[in-house]
Amino acid sequence: MLDDLDRGLIHALHIDGRAPFSRIAEVLDVSTQTVARRYRRLRAEAGLRVVGLPAQDHTGQAQWAVRLTAAPSAAQALAHALARRPDTSWVKLASGGTEIFAIVQAPHDSRPSRSLLLHDIPRTSGITAVSAQLLLHTYLGGPTAWHGRLQALDERQRERLAAQAHTTAGAASPTATDHASPTAAGPASLTAADHGLIDALRHDGRAGYAELAAATGWSQATVARRLADLRARELVFFDVEVHVAGYGVTTQALLWMTVAPAHLDRVATALASHHELAVVAATTGQTNLLAHALCPTPADLHRYLTRRLGALERISALETAPVLHTLKAAGHSPRHPTPY
Repeated sequence: MLDDLDRGLIHALHIDGRAPFSRIAEVLDVSTQTVARRYRRLRAEAGLRVVGLPAQDHTGQAQWAVRLTAAPSAAQALAHALARRPDTSWVKLASGGTEIFAIVQAPHDSRPSRSLLLHDIPRTSGITAVSAQLLLHTYLGGPTAWHGRLQALDERQRERLAAQAHTTAGAASPTATDHASPTAAGPASLTAADHGLIDALRHDGRAGYAELAAATGWSQATVARRLADLRARELVFFDVEVHVAGYGVTTQALLWMTVAPAHLDRVATALASHHELAVVAATTGQTNLLAHALCPTPADLHRYLTRRLGALERISALETAPVLHTLKAAGHSPRHPTPY
């Protein structure tokens, strides 16, 4: 279980994923060495990782929620294969290990079934059913983190970190001039050159400028300036990955709901305020609302489904798929992945 300092550190990283340990230490009223030591321990023992991600509206990519049903003997190998792909995220084993869930990135003008399911997954893999639903709108998730991770810091601490993050994002590069900059004025959307930077941030959102410069071929000053510009324009954000078991979560489930279109926005907005949910998204398909529930026990999930969720009108159908574990979260797979 995470203690108060662990939770405060994780909350601080949600506010500013690249905040220096010294700044976090000031807010938490501990030493810089203590914060650095806790960060290293959480990385080793709780899967803590900061990852940099592009704002979805500016990627030129669509997101598809893909469900695969496979024979138990083949499901784990297939899930691990999907987790290794650069175009997948949130790869989960569900429903007793016979169902695989993944988010697949694909160009807006193509279907994931064309490139991923038909060409890259062999027919002998034991798949018995496939479905793919386009994500239309995210109400909770992405830059908006699960409420359960955002309870550690008080309002004053949050405001201090947020103000410093805003100052950092808008700050100029430490070097006054650098003719290697990708653009002089700073483009209003992601460029092809930005993808190398973001790819490096997907591995480690706290990578230093020297590491990012080596990955992109830019100078450190160019990296610093471009990253500050991307953050200021909200074209990139930083997510925090950590095992939810540290928050007392033992029961996870994917919820597939059917809501009449006229009531979808109201129901989804209400669900986005529920502390038991980490994701709420509208999708295409007969089940047009997807959510991810995190609960302490199966009994707590039952109470949530029957009381809080059940109190909402206009949900005409609900399918629940228990999650066994997550093989891959938002960032690239680490070299030695551990289930979330």
